[in-house]
Amino acid sequence: MKYLRIKKNTDFQKLFNRGKRAFSPCITLLYFPAKQLSMGIAISKKHGKATVRNRIKRLLREAFRATCSELERNYSIIILPKVQPEYSLKNFEKNLSSCFKKVNECAKN
Repeated sequence: MKYLRIKKNTDFQKLFNRGKRAFSPCITLLYFPAKQLSMGIAISKKHGKATVRNRIKRLLREAFRATCSELERNYSIIILPKVQPEYSLKNFEKNLSSCFKKVNECAKN
């Protein structure tokens, strides 16, 4: 499934102010209904140097690409990873999947 990337600071600020949150052990998901599926990643310097942060972003993009078909509607999404001793694609996919289930349940209510 294709998705757009959120890149502008104003788009990030809208989601931080208006968006709802879904939590899992290693990520926090901010989401808001939209016309097209879009995703952005916000990662702080607490996670490590630039190479570590870039690797985390690559893993999150791939996990999102693999699991975004589980969403029933289109959303603008920001993914906030939590500081972990080790990051893996399998772990991110599992946590994104659980967050998407929570998002779909909230949409039904």
